[in-house]
Amino acid sequence: MTTEQLLRNIEECRERMIHLASYSTMDNHRVVEASTELDQLINQYLHLTKKQ
Repeated sequence: MTTEQLLRNIEECRERMIHLASYSTMDNHRVVEASTELDQLINQYLHLTKKQ
């Protein structure tokens, strides 16, 4: 996955998490799952950009 793809995925996941949180609570399992996914994507991005 390229850095551009990761950045797009990060933004999409961030928007999805915000949308989910706006209709429920921050401890809702779907919000937590989106947050976990976002963390993983950000970690991937950081790992990839450190190599460059």
